[in-house]
This record gives sequence, structure tokens and C-alpha cells, in this order.
Amino acid sequence: MSQLGKIGFTEEQIDMLGAAERFCREKSPMENVRSLMESELGYNEDVWTEIGALGWLGIAISEEYGGVGLSLTEVVPVVEQMGRRMMHSPFVATSLAAQAIMTGGTEAQKTQILPQISDGKAATLALSENNGDWDLANIQATATADDKGYRLSGTKTFVADVMDAQWIVASVLIEGEVRLVIIPKDSIPDSAIRRETIIDETKRCYELNLDRIVIGESEVMEADKTQVTLDHIHLAANLLSAAELTGSCQSCIDYTVEYLGTRKQFGKLIGAFQALKHPTVDAFVDYQKARSLLYTAAYNFGKQGEGEIAVRMAKSKAEETASFAADRSIQFHGGFGFTYDCDAQLYRRRAIFHASQYGDARYHKQKLADLLLG
Repeated sequence: MSQLGKIGFTEEQIDMLGAAERFCREKSPMENVRSLMESELGYNEDVWTEIGALGWLGIAISEEYGGVGLSLTEVVPVVEQMGRRMMHSPFVATSLAAQAIMTGGTEAQKTQILPQISDGKAATLALSENNGDWDLANIQATATADDKGYRLSGTKTFVADVMDAQWIVASVLIEGEVRLVIIPKDSIPDSAIRRETIIDETKRCYELNLDRIVIGESEVMEADKTQVTLDHIHLAANLLSAAELTGSCQSCIDYTVEYLGTRKQFGKLIGAFQALKHPTVDAFVDYQKARSLLYTAAYNFGKQGEGEIAVRMAKSKAEETASFAADRSIQFHGGFGFTYDCDAQLYRRRAIFHASQYGDARYHKQKLADLLLG
């Protein structure tokens, strides 16, 4: 019997949810989020060090490689609470890079890199290019063999938090075949990295020019595991994206409700007006649906067929719900003007950004139609 639609909570998941809620609430009040938007890195390095010390980077890494030995199911509540507090760090990028190495790396690569990630070292992915295609196999970057190893060429976009990353897992074409390679940070010249301007100012993404980068044969990942690794990363990225969006949506609704209970018009609190409270209730109901789908996806992640369906449902619902809640919040806050100082715009920007990464709601619904209807 299919388990799709069932929500299961592991004991570890519940523990992580409580620990992450306390940590993120304490370390990421909105005034800190605002101040970090003006910083170069976009996150607090001391807080990032604390995250590493807590062992959260090793949650989904096997014990044989120094990790905790759990799965992305237990990573979801951490990312949800980070999204709720608008906390940014290299956590998601590093977790996804670790998943790539776990799935498609050689034994030597796993043994060398994964224990260091578990101990708090950052890593990231370089899979997107200027074509903007969510099919991760549609790339033009190349790696050409020579007597020094492989000489890379091309440009990668949306490379998250590359400034602290010690390794970058990148996709390239080797003799016309899509392959994954691991680029050590010390082989990348500073001039190859350019910060991008993105809609979500709480995050940091960079363009990476691969020209003049040379890697060794030992930094090329397993050839026969490339597609399964790309498929795994695509779903893992969408699962964590849904988690962050769901957490952000909860925060957006809380922010809106607080304002509706404070602002007065015509001598009455505006929260008493049906035109405002009904859409707010709609947003809250949809948020509960999105959260149910998120934890259904977390529970089913890794199950063939069912996992993909659940993740695509969770991502599409989370994006739509967060977008609606943020739109209504901006509209309701119009009483004091559409200003940059209003936090409602931060939630809308985040929803727009996540729609651009690994597929928007429309894209996932099209994929679901193919999966469910044949």
C-alpha cells in the first residue's frame, strides 16, 4: 500500500525542530537580518561557526564519514526554522554539496571531504548556467584533459556562498558527457568570482568563471553516478527550498497578524475588517497545508516514485502559499506606505528567489502531471 500522504515524525526530527527553533529565534532576530543584508558575506560568521559546532552539517552524512548518520528528513526542521527567522548561512549549500559527494563521489573523495564538512567546513554547488534551464544536464561548461589534469572553461551562475566554501561541486562536459567535478577553493583565482545582484537581499549568490581553473583526475566524480546524483540533488534542493519557504510563510503570517492587531482605521483595528481577516485566514489554512506536504515529502524522501511526487507537491504548494501570504501582507501594510523598511517585502523577495531555483510551481505541476497521469 502506498505511504504517500502519510506524515511521519521521527524522534530525532522532533528534537531537531525544538533545538533549531530555539537557536534560530535567539541568533536571528529581524534587526540582525536587516544588518546582515548590508554585509559582504550576508551572514554572521560566529553563528556559522556555532552551527558547525552543533554538528548540524553532519546530520545527513553517514557515520562512516564522520556524520550523524540520519537523513534529509532530519535536516528539514532545521531549514524550516532558519526560514522562519530569515536566517541565512552556507548551511543549505553545504548540505546539498555533501549530498552530491555522498551520492556520486569516489571513496577517496568521500573519505577526504565529508568528515571535514561534518566538522563545520563549507561547500557549495555550481550547477546553473546563463541559460536558466532547470534541467541540470543542460550545460555548456567543459573540462578538457591535458598533461596537468583537466582544464575547465565556462561560466556558472547562482553559486551560493562561495566565499567560505572549501569545495565547489560543479557540472561540466567531458568529451561531450555531463560529469561532476570537485573544485578546491584554493584553485580558484579571486578574479573568477563575481557577486550577483539577486532579488533576495538576505542571500548571496555569485557568478563563477571556470576559465583558467585546472583540477586533477582525482577531483572528477564517478562517471556512472552522474545522472542519479543530479536527480538526487534536484529533489533534495527542492525539499529544502520548500522547508525554507514554509518557515518564511509562517513568519510572514505572524508579522501580518501582529500588524492587523495594531493598526487602526476609522477608529477600529483593521484586523476586524472582513476584507483583511478572510485573506489572512486563507493564508494560514494554506500554510498548514504546505507544512503537511513538506513533512510528507520529508517522510517519503528517498522512496522511489513517491518521494519525487511528494517533493514536487511540497515545493509548488510552499511557493504559492508564501507568495500569497507575502502579497497580502504588502497590501495590508499599504497603510504606512510601500517602503523598504516594511518587512513584508523581504518575504515576497524570498518567494520570488526560490521560484527561480530548481523549478517554480508551474514547472513542478507540469512534472506532476507527467508522473501522475502518465
